[in-house]
Amino acid sequence: EEQGQPENLTLKKLSEDSLTKQPEEVFDVLEKLGEGSYGSVFKANYKETGEIVAIKQVPVESDLQEIIKEISIMQQCNSPHVVRYYGSYFKNSDLWIVMEYCGGGSVSDIIRIRNKTLTEEEIATVLQSTLKGLEYLHFMRKIHRDIKAGNILLNTEGQAKLADFGVAGQLTDTMAKRNTVIGTPFWMAPEVIQEIGYNCVADIWSLGITGIEMAEGKPPYADIHPMRAIFMIPTNPPPTFRSPDLWSANFQDFISQCLVKNPENRATATQLLQHPFIKSAKPNSILRALIQDAIEIKLKIQEEAEQREQDEEENSDEDEVDQGTMVRAPSESGTIRAAGSLAGSLSGTMIERADTGTMQSQLGTMVINSDDEDEQEAGTMKRRDETMQPAKPSFLEYFEQKEKEANDHNDGRKENNADNRKLPPEGDLEELRVRLASLDPQMEQEIEEIRQRYQAKRKPILDAIEAKKRLQQNF
Repeated sequence: EEQGQPENLTLKKLSEDSLTKQPEEVFDVLEKLGEGSYGSVFKANYKETGEIVAIKQVPVESDLQEIIKEISIMQQCNSPHVVRYYGSYFKNSDLWIVMEYCGGGSVSDIIRIRNKTLTEEEIATVLQSTLKGLEYLHFMRKIHRDIKAGNILLNTEGQAKLADFGVAGQLTDTMAKRNTVIGTPFWMAPEVIQEIGYNCVADIWSLGITGIEMAEGKPPYADIHPMRAIFMIPTNPPPTFRSPDLWSANFQDFISQCLVKNPENRATATQLLQHPFIKSAKPNSILRALIQDAIEIKLKIQEEAEQREQDEEENSDEDEVDQGTMVRAPSESGTIRAAGSLAGSLSGTMIERADTGTMQSQLGTMVINSDDEDEQEAGTMKRRDETMQPAKPSFLEYFEQKEKEANDHNDGRKENNADNRKLPPEGDLEELRVRLASLDPQMEQEIEEIRQRYQAKRKPILDAIEAKKRLQQNF
């Protein structure tokens, strides 16, 4: 009877006694599952009961405020559709956050490992659990703000759960609108990008994008530079399936109800749970087969990697042979990547297929400074003033940094592989140059417009801070 139960049904939270000990006395860390926001995630055994848990190890130099917010949000949640939090420890310079373990990994890991998108009925089942999780969060006055397939985890029973509250925002009692741009560009709602304030239904837009992602393997605009996508999402009509004929009228209607540009006309989680596409969803058990399939492929990849390591050790005397093997082997990082990112970091999330091109490296989660006065005074803005850098929204810095890294990486590769370069035919290259030349002035103009908007919004806040400083000095 016990074994048939879903994972961690009995574990509610760690015992008081466990929380006073050193974490390694309480847990056996088994293996790394992947990279989450802020830290690495490990699978571990809770010695007291023999149950399996997930532990996120967060270096304390990272943003403690954000981590504490994540923990407090997780602690307040008690739903089978939201990843459960058990307790946390300080160990050396790391914070260990102990959470529910989901043996299936994230939905995007399953798509990537199997190299297959989900069927329509599988998508309906995943969306039904996700909507129940969102209904619960929204009832608790919380916005998740980073809904995507990488943040929907499955346990081995096929139960989908919302994870990674690294950027989840807490709404005040008055359902105050948020004025911070946080999330992952391709999944962002238009009102989030336009910074015109938003509430819970921003998550519903992201859910619609996630529906398309599960059906097609990637979100709309995934092949476009994130910076351009940011301009396209608010101006273009809502995205749709690339091949609508492949999907039922019910599924198409569900997606179109999520992807309504005006948030006031967008459906809520409670309303969408009554949608025919969700009402007719099959039970979680239909997901067991694809989870089992993904677990088997994962084990096979691990066994192959271990076998390669053994072969390499045996061949270590023959230097050249050894080097050749090393180059071809995907190495341990491949194994870890395959084992999935439990907390849904994007690096482990996007499909590592040729069709995503260079996009993977740029699919980050963006955080743009808040307009809240309290946060300003806490020093976010002041630090920027002291460095005397020209004002620039942090998402621009984010993309510039990514571009610089990509260029450095390419320059390095060019020097090393001068003989092995494969250039496209001359005609293609010329066409690309022309397109690039016309893109630059467009981008410059758009970035300048954003900079001016940013400056205009920033000035009254800086003036208010100045006035407050002067007032305090007078006292």
